[in-house]
Amino acid sequence: MTGDPFVAHRSLLFTVAYEMLGSAADAEDVLQESWLRWAAVDSSQVRDPRAYLVRTVTRQALNRLRTLSRSREEYIGEWLPEPLLTSPDVAEDVELAESVSIAMLTVLETLGPTERAVFVLREVFEMPYGEIAGAVGKSPAVRQIARRARDHVAARQPRVRVSRSEQRAVVERFLLALRTGRLQELMEVMAPDVVLIADGGGQAAAARVPVHGAGAVARLLTGADRGVVRYETTTVWLNGAPAGRVEIDGHLVAVSLVVEDGRIARIYAVANPRKLTRLDEAAELAR
Repeated sequence: MTGDPFVAHRSLLFTVAYEMLGSAADAEDVLQESWLRWAAVDSSQVRDPRAYLVRTVTRQALNRLRTLSRSREEYIGEWLPEPLLTSPDVAEDVELAESVSIAMLTVLETLGPTERAVFVLREVFEMPYGEIAGAVGKSPAVRQIARRARDHVAARQPRVRVSRSEQRAVVERFLLALRTGRLQELMEVMAPDVVLIADGGGQAAAARVPVHGAGAVARLLTGADRGVVRYETTTVWLNGAPAGRVEIDGHLVAVSLVVEDGRIARIYAVANPRKLTRLDEAAELAR
């Protein structure tokens, strides 16, 4: 088994599926389906196992995306990607870390399934257009699809990259203000036009629409409108960046932040317990 190409490339295959689906649970299902197909193939006849496996996973992920579209349309409140605990090493590959960030995965949700697959395979994994066409079945138009997807993402992704040390410093300031319930310090660490997006999925208390503005976000987080809220916070690495593991009156929330100009521009808070099952063991990501 140690010489099996599927095992050798498993981290890569999981990363492809996760970036296409935004869900580790669905990515694992795709890998299981892809493994069954790989096991039925005479691997000695496969000229390039890595390309073959990426193509297989891409096709299965596309099928899964199309079946998931209705359930995501009916999702209660805002839908956010499933956060992953990652090691600090993931941040060493800046392109990989950016591609798996909650902010980027949220932007990718605004693409159609084929556009998302083409973008991920080309921009993240730098696959040749010919291989991408084989994976998505859009040979004549794949370059146009890639350009359209790239422009779409560029118009929506955060424009400013910050160092991991700056990200960590802002995360720690934010978490300290949460723990101590200091409204003014929360206001100072957030941009005036900050946006908070929360995902409770109908399983946990969470704002069902985005909350705009430092004042409204700070009041919500400190419980100014509903009594004292107790926070226990830990700085962790989620999706390749410093982030927060937060317990609110005993309920777990994963918090990812977008930092611009030293202040928080966007807060992603995942409270749906079904999406918080992978915060104790670091995921193995690769490209």
